Amino acid sequence: MSNDSAAGNGEVWDVIVVGAGPAGSAAARAAAAAGRRTLLLEKAELPRYKTCGGGIIGPSRDALPPGFELPLSDRVHAVTFSLNGRMTRTRRSKRMLFGLVNRPEFDDALARSAVAAGARLRTGAQVSRVEQHGPAVPDRRTVAVVLAGGETLLARAVVGADGSASRIGTHVGVRLEQVDLGLESEIPVPPEVAADWKGRVLLDWGPLPGSYGWVFPKGDTLTVGVIAQRGEGAATRQYLSDLVGRLGLAGFEPSVSSGHLTRCRTDDSPLSRGRVLVCGDAAGLLEPWTREGISFALRSGRLAGEWAVRIADAGDAVDARRQALNYTFAVKSGLGAEMGVGRRLLEVFSRRPRLFHTALVGFRPAWVAFTRITRGSTSLAGIVRTSPMARRVLEMRERP
Repeated sequence: MSNDSAAGNGEVWDVIVVGAGPAGSAAARAAAAAGRRTLLLEKAELPRYKTCGGGIIGPSRDALPPGFELPLSDRVHAVTFSLNGRMTRTRRSKRMLFGLVNRPEFDDALARSAVAAGARLRTGAQVSRVEQHGPAVPDRRTVAVVLAGGETLLARAVVGADGSASRIGTHVGVRLEQVDLGLESEIPVPPEVAADWKGRVLLDWGPLPGSYGWVFPKGDTLTVGVIAQRGEGAATRQYLSDLVGRLGLAGFEPSVSSGHLTRCRTDDSPLSRGRVLVCGDAAGLLEPWTREGISFALRSGRLAGEWAVRIADAGDAVDARRQALNYTFAVKSGLGAEMGVGRRLLEVFSRRPRLFHTALVGFRPAWVAFTRITRGSTSLAGIVRTSPMARRVLEMRERP
């Protein structure tokens, strides 16, 4: 997508969104659809690569803009589960469980949807900082967004969606309690290998506490990755190497090998400061057990865009603060509740991965719950609310 030369000439935008990933594009679309002058800033040129498995589960699909056509590279109907390469079993479903996308195409399409709603997109725009006081800020209703080259843009509200190493998150004071290292390889494979994986993914519960690996097929390429707690870099790299070797993929040269850190917020971490909100990875919003972040990005981004409009309209600091608190409540009551359950599940899973594996491959209610979550008919929090068995599993974290 080409640059839009929205220059800093003293004009004041209603909303500036920093970062054109799923969270940022969702925020920009929501603000633009409400009729506000919205600028979406992205430091890279689109489309750009993003380290991510690219699984689109039900909550992600349901949060997409109306009429949005998912650029699916595969539709998943089967899951192969294994426990560090052992006890392998495949479970199948007649209905699609979830879809797979390549992030460059997906993110580009989301940014285009924001532009179609009326947002202006400017790529190649690296944000160095935001200021809410000082000589760059003409009044208390304005936020200054300072670019790396020194250019200053002005807005009534700012949404930080600039990823897990967010500069806007630092400004807001986001605090993190769980940091994990994800490693991933995009491996081109011949047609006969691709055919074996079509419509089927692998989930392997790994050798490190809380770790797991995956294979996601995307046409003639397999996305193979692992994730584990940060601080175990060598062991995590070895896990990925072992996984690739076990699957007979070591002879194929990856087209891309990458890594990234995922970060989960503390439960009391702020989501706003003045007229600045954060969402998605910038806010540390993702599911702690699976580290799934796309649905959290889309949902929190849309909320951030909607409340940024209210903050932009606020006539004073008290009203702006009220709207920011309403945004925080909306995020914590929904996504925050899901994260709370995810944290408890991660504790149990880290100690008893075999229990989870045995349940998913041999206990039909567990498999049904998995399919309902991936399709979006319920959530982890919903399962715990309605299932006495799930509640008993969570109680295991209290046991030695």
